Amino acid sequence: MRTEVIEIYQSGKGYKAISKALGLQRTTVRAIIHKWQKHGTVVNLPRSGRPTKITPRAQRRLIREVTKDPRTTSKELQASLASIKVSVHDSTIRKRLGKNGLHGRFPRRKPLLSKKNIRARLNFAKKHLNDCQDFWENTLWTDETKVELFGRQMSRYIWRKRNTAFQKKNIIPTVKYGGGSVMVWGCFAASGPGRLAVIDGTMNSTVYQKILKENVRPSVRQLKLKRSWVLQQDNDPKHTSKSTSEWLKKNKMKTLEWPSQSPDLNPIEMLWHDLKKAVHARKPSNKAELQQFCKDEWATIPPERCKRLIASSRKRLIAVIAAKGGPTSY
Repeated sequence: MRTEVIEIYQSGKGYKAISKALGLQRTTVRAIIHKWQKHGTVVNLPRSGRPTKITPRAQRRLIREVTKDPRTTSKELQASLASIKVSVHDSTIRKRLGKNGLHGRFPRRKPLLSKKNIRARLNFAKKHLNDCQDFWENTLWTDETKVELFGRQMSRYIWRKRNTAFQKKNIIPTVKYGGGSVMVWGCFAASGPGRLAVIDGTMNSTVYQKILKENVRPSVRQLKLKRSWVLQQDNDPKHTSKSTSEWLKKNKMKTLEWPSQSPDLNPIEMLWHDLKKAVHARKPSNKAELQQFCKDEWATIPPERCKRLIASSRKRLIAVIAAKGGPTSY
């Protein structure tokens, strides 16, 4: 296009005629012709620009340090470069890391897994990989969670590359019940949400057994589970205590053997996410409202949502096997 401008100009045409012929702005035509008159060419000329302060050696140092410890802050990296007499702004460091595919991200929170946990998760996944879908749909999934009055606090960034979110160095290990205002117990199956119980006071084996007594069988009937239904619960000490085990046996409730530290295998975690999001959107101002909103929102969870979550059971097992028992994206 620039060459055509010059050719028409040399044929004796003016700016207006060239602009009309080529569909260009007159200012663009003028700039092209002035450049040709001054430099004898219309190609892009080399630009001097400001030389980068981050040398190849400094860049290698940055990448090496954040790869070793993704929690290193840009201020700490700035101090590290200063030790080799490279003085740059921390925003320059962030930009340079970004150009190398390392972006600031909030680390994912995942349970801390011991070698025993990893082995148990892998064995569970392999054992149940080929179970029919009817088995998972006839399971009553249960769990407890705490719903905070004002939502979760933000956490710091880490430096990581794409598709590395669940590597061990890029996650923050969590311990269950990390804080909140209201503790609830809930259950669901493929046919929809079951009952939700608000837990008053300290949760112990006696309180847990009372919750099971008042909510499990009514939920089983409500959800129309078959006589061969199975109760899923995690390995919290209150769930596996001697008195609770005896109570379950006495009441003829068959439980699913469960690997510890495996919330990613329990689809109810996604319902907790849905519940908290819906409750916080209503902005409860006190504990009473928080409890009522939890009950209201749990009851309105669509059965279709529950069915889709149970349909993902095999994919979750495959993900655990692919991660060799480690953390997954679920």
